Amino acid sequence: MAKVFNVNGACKPDRHYMVDLETRLKEIKAMVDAGEYFTIHRARQYGKTTTLCALTEYLKHEYEVVNIDFQVMSALSFQDEQTFVAAFSEELLDVVEHFPDGIEKRLIAFVEGMARINSLQSLFKVLKSWCSKADKKIVLIIDEVDTATNNQVFLDFLAQLRAYYLKRPDTITFQSVILAGVYDVRNIKRKIRADEEEKENSPWNIAADFLVNMSFSVDDIAGMLKEYEADYHTGMHIAQISNLMYDYTSGYPYLVSRLCKFMDERIAGKEGFPDKSSVWTRNGFLVAVKLLIEDNNPLFDSLTNKLKDFPELNVVISRLLFQGQSIAYNADDVAVRNARMFGFVKIEHSMVQIANRIFETRLYNKFLLDYKEQNSEIYGEGSRQKNQFIIDGHLNMKLVLEKFVETFDYLYGDRDDTFLEDEGRRYFMLFLKPILNGIGNCYVEPETRNRERMDLVIDYHGVQSICELKIWHGNAYHERGEEQLSNYLDYFKLTKGYMLSFNFNKKKTIGVKEIVLGDKVLIEAVV
Repeated sequence: MAKVFNVNGACKPDRHYMVDLETRLKEIKAMVDAGEYFTIHRARQYGKTTTLCALTEYLKHEYEVVNIDFQVMSALSFQDEQTFVAAFSEELLDVVEHFPDGIEKRLIAFVEGMARINSLQSLFKVLKSWCSKADKKIVLIIDEVDTATNNQVFLDFLAQLRAYYLKRPDTITFQSVILAGVYDVRNIKRKIRADEEEKENSPWNIAADFLVNMSFSVDDIAGMLKEYEADYHTGMHIAQISNLMYDYTSGYPYLVSRLCKFMDERIAGKEGFPDKSSVWTRNGFLVAVKLLIEDNNPLFDSLTNKLKDFPELNVVISRLLFQGQSIAYNADDVAVRNARMFGFVKIEHSMVQIANRIFETRLYNKFLLDYKEQNSEIYGEGSRQKNQFIIDGHLNMKLVLEKFVETFDYLYGDRDDTFLEDEGRRYFMLFLKPILNGIGNCYVEPETRNRERMDLVIDYHGVQSICELKIWHGNAYHERGEEQLSNYLDYFKLTKGYMLSFNFNKKKTIGVKEIVLGDKVLIEAVV
């Protein structure tokens, strides 16, 4: 059977195109060999389950690996200690093929309610006996621990694991325990009863730091594509496609696999793409990006739900997207910490950034949709005028700026400066959105994101335009901005760029002009 790109469940090397996990597995095994207990906490669909399945295979010749998924245990399994002990014992009986003499019988007694008492203390005496009699040292892996984190019985279970860990080496217990989920179990914030305040008091303070990088590098992606290319001989430029994949996803495993799946299965046969060879190109990749941004999938649903469940995330993301604020990472900032845990942001050079271009574009679309309800005038004008901006399939950015200046001045020219500074750039993107109309997309280059300057990259039908959005701070600053934009155009190998300045000088002259700077043409608009 031919291999496919997989985005549902764990990947299998014999059935799916995968990155090479060998280096990661060696790093994790070193922690297991050292007897570490640790947590693998990453955002949704970040390859945790695939890694754990591969780890189980990787360790099985040296260790007995017990891999349990708490997701298959119902909520009732955690309602009290007796029920949990029975449910946990039942899962052990299901996943372990062979027990030493007497262990299986004792676990069955827990399941059938025949034990003298179903307590965690009794369960761990059985587990201790199992570890001491087993032919190999035992590694316990528990996936989807998030299922249980708000239950007192789970905290008591962790406390037992911790107690036996601290008794080593005098007491034989698990060689290593690995807990996997989105939340860091070391920092459980829980509310066991409705009338109880939230507390952070996880007993999992024995956990070692897990520093293994689970995102895909350019080389990881290239390795996967080489395997695909060996099967299909598309003639793709593997280095180019790998770099594009990484530029847009920052190596987020699900996003990489989803883009590959779209390119492999959905684009060939559509207009302009008669076969796979024509798909595995830059233009084919950009079509896949458009499909992904418009896609409804569990990852995007999860992000949307987190914005509802944690309203403070909206404030952080809005500051990053629209206000151009630089946010220094502070480990005690709960909102930023949660945004990072759920995958919205990453930390680079001690600064908070949106995790990747795909998320950024999707978040822009969501926030602008919400914002449109309150500010329908500017969006409506962009929608009403949109047909005039597309000429022979190309976006006329100069005309977009001309009409935005005219429309913005008419609608908001009498607003105060604070309003303009906080909202102006958001309004330009709101005006632009119906013009792009799902065919194009835009994102902000993170290294230019600050309160004075944001470089907006607008991609329409594979043609990129760079538009610098800036706050006016005098002629000298403006000239430096022109030079910065010129240098940035070199990076994109472009000769024409655009600048939109929000000028609060009462004597300003609004409008659009064209200037030549070296070999570059800059279209400058002032509102």
